Amino acid sequence: MPGENDRKDCVIGVDFGGTKILAGVFDAKFECIGRARVSTKADRGADEVIGRIARCVREAVDECDLDLKEIIFAPNLGWNDVPLKKELEKLLERPVFLENDCNVCTLGVYEVELKAKPRDVVGIFLGTGIGGGLILEGKLYSGFNRTAGEIGHMVLEVSGPKCGCGNKGCFEALASRTAIFRKIKEAVKEGQKTLLTEMLGPELEDLRSGDLRKAIKRGDKFVEHIVEEAAEYTGIAVSNLINILNPEVVVIGGGLMEQLEDEMLAIIVETAMDYAMPGTTKGIEIIATRLGDDAGITGGAVLARKHSE
Repeated sequence: MPGENDRKDCVIGVDFGGTKILAGVFDAKFECIGRARVSTKADRGADEVIGRIARCVREAVDECDLDLKEIIFAPNLGWNDVPLKKELEKLLERPVFLENDCNVCTLGVYEVELKAKPRDVVGIFLGTGIGGGLILEGKLYSGFNRTAGEIGHMVLEVSGPKCGCGNKGCFEALASRTAIFRKIKEAVKEGQKTLLTEMLGPELEDLRSGDLRKAIKRGDKFVEHIVEEAAEYTGIAVSNLINILNPEVVVIGGGLMEQLEDEMLAIIVETAMDYAMPGTTKGIEIIATRLGDDAGITGGAVLARKHSE
């Protein structure tokens, strides 16, 4: 617990998405000293969700016996055309800073896990979709229109499945959790046998990433093949990024990687090395983040600290 002199150095990061809102209070060393989690309830509309974000922040602050007036707040940005900054500043009476979720995750991994030592880092986050972040020359890179890092929408297969963005064959449409689940459900409808139907029923309701790991460990070769295919696409994406940016570290996170690191990471690394141009991979590390679900809130705290310096 921070002393009186350290209280002004506390920052709070918030990670919110379609299903959950996670808030964490961090001290000057970016150690999490209080946290709270609530469901998003996205179907209730923006005003309700903004109120729930504020509630989650207050619960995290209460947990570590601090006063909200002593804290700088930084959530990641999950919406377009919603006055999130303005509304949260009104509710919390504190400065609020916003950034894209995967940019924030990359920033958190870079500053806290990698100790800001590498100069160039690419973050890839495999979850419901696929996002990314770029640290170039030690700084978060946003690009001309502040849209840099949309790694999930690089096209890997021109005639591939349609992506939510409207294009065909995007990385996200081939290797995200949504893409994997779609492939499995389509195959089951066509008669494919899998242990997943024994575990969850024929409609595969409530299918989660952890279920894939359980099925593979029980010897389900079909699920293993689908996951390996996603890992290969991820490796190809990594090789493209190495060829273009030549980063010192490629760090991979997200819920899919958190659940399936043992099944995916080695394939990702091997594929990336196979597809990258000769000589481009020397000394480059391809690793899985250890921050897990805390990458977003950690990055939010780093963002708040940077804006307050």
